Amino acid sequence: LMVMPEVEPDVFEIRQEDIEVSVMRASGAGGQSVQKTESAVRMVHLPTGIEVKMADERSQTRNREKAMKVLTSRIYDMQKRKQMEADSKLRKSLIGTGDRSERIRTYNYKENRVTDHRVSFSVFGVDNVLSGGDLLDELSDELQKRDIAMRIQGMSDTQQRGKASRAQRAAARPWAWRGRGEAAPFEFER
Repeated sequence: LMVMPEVEPDVFEIRQEDIEVSVMRASGAGGQSVQKTESAVRMVHLPTGIEVKMADERSQTRNREKAMKVLTSRIYDMQKRKQMEADSKLRKSLIGTGDRSERIRTYNYKENRVTDHRVSFSVFGVDNVLSGGDLLDELSDELQKRDIAMRIQGMSDTQQRGKASRAQRAAARPWAWRGRGEAAPFEFER
């Protein structure tokens, strides 16, 4: 058993030119009018290929209405599922796996040590770092030095290949920023 949401017409609408409708005779076990009237309806949504067959009612109009409701809810469900998959993929790319290899800092209370794994630098004094003291500044200074060194190293590798752009050169030399009256896109302290 599957429950499909009923979609309000003002929330989601299907264009009539995207639907191919065909009628047929209902199949079933006898009855006086089951083989004579074309009361069964088959609707195909051309862009998605979703098909709905409806032969529940004896009237073609009621079958057409029911088929339209089912088709609308299936298309809405498919679009909602696609959106949820895209959101999930985006969320996974932003969050990461939570693996130990993704860690940035380790706060070891037992040894009173804080280690920044991006620069392999440790300071002793967890409480000082957590309260925003001078040891936190020491960690950020070390991270900034490492960042500048890596930019310069990347710059020298790029220059050796002869493909350094103006933006790359400016990023590797923040003290020599020569923008056209605009501020540097980063802060640099000496």
